[in-house]
Amino acid sequence: MTKTHTTNYFDTFIEVAEDCPVSHGEIPKPKGNNKTVAELQFEMISKKPYEYSSDDVLFQVFAERNDSSEAEKDEAKKSFFSKGQPCFRASPLTKRYGFGVHSNHEGKIAIYGMETEEYTKLSSDSGIKTVKAMRTSKNNSRV
Repeated sequence: MTKTHTTNYFDTFIEVAEDCPVSHGEIPKPKGNNKTVAELQFEMISKKPYEYSSDDVLFQVFAERNDSSEAEKDEAKKSFFSKGQPCFRASPLTKRYGFGVHSNHEGKIAIYGMETEEYTKLSSDSGIKTVKAMRTSKNNSRV
């Protein structure tokens, strides 16, 4: 049996990266004809906060970008999670677009712009774990 990896967090808040280039949550803009990963993630989470887990969102975006048919989805999902996948700490939403990601006790996620009261509350809530998104640059100095 193959090991199944997960990107889900529980009772955790992912703060924006230290080198995030914006000062507030910014809605991802289209680039070319295909929606970007950031656009797809933003649409899914912002329309239905706390409905999807991190795994749900990351796989759905992967499936959509790879034109997986409904018939192929089960096999594609097994294959996708048989390898470790980057979590929302590596998402463009947390690294570039200024959104924090909150995972509730069920592992369901919602996003909050870094300028919001909710973001401030979640980032200082001692009842949940707080982690930073991954930096874009490898350099240790602030950008």
